[in-house]
Amino acid sequence: MKTTVTLIALMMLASLSFQGCATPEVKKSADQLYSEGEQFFKDKKYQDAIAQWKKVKETYQSPELSTQAELGIANAYFMNEDFIEAAAGYEDFRKLHPKHLQSDFALYRQGLSYFKQVHSIDTDQTPVKNAQMVLTSYLTLYPNGEHLAEVQEKNRDCRDKQLQYEIYVGRFYLKTDAYKAAIARFETSLKMFPETARRDEVIYYLSKTYLEDGQKAKAQELLGQLTREFPGSVHSADANKLLSSLNKP
Repeated sequence: MKTTVTLIALMMLASLSFQGCATPEVKKSADQLYSEGEQFFKDKKYQDAIAQWKKVKETYQSPELSTQAELGIANAYFMNEDFIEAAAGYEDFRKLHPKHLQSDFALYRQGLSYFKQVHSIDTDQTPVKNAQMVLTSYLTLYPNGEHLAEVQEKNRDCRDKQLQYEIYVGRFYLKTDAYKAAIARFETSLKMFPETARRDEVIYYLSKTYLEDGQKAKAQELLGQLTREFPGSVHSADANKLLSSLNKP
């Protein structure tokens, strides 16, 4: 019995001694955490950078560092190709700090984050619409912005992708004999995208749809317009063939 009591006492003493020797957790300052995040970012360890910068925000020690950390987190998501999270991060930054010196950069990067989510024209077009909306906002808010040239280029690309999608849907309706739906799609496309390089393509498919729908006069008019205005179009040869067939007695 005495042996058992002695063993228990020794174990308790050992436990207390171990706890006394344990190194207490050292709380890092916001500056330290932010610097560590910067180093992780430079080393392309983006998830580690995000983790450190989130800790900066949780310290509540420095509003200025927290603001920098918020933008840093969005940048890290972007560089890590987590574009959904990046877009949300840049949007949150702009909402929280609308007058910040980096708000134009955040808007630019938000647009790019949506743009980089765009894949083929036969998939969900929400990223294209979001990108085009944000990029257009940049052009309105920052007409002399640092990123103006790239934003203009990406905005044109978005509009082209939107038109490609409209043509894709219109051609589907044409193939499935849904001529009224196809006509509506192509006519709307001509009105919505008058400046695009694919205007000849839209005119060609609209004229084909008119022809299939029995509206020969409209088809003939558009085919003539196509051959006059776009003589170098890849659709010119086919348009001339259709015109010849319509002009035969």
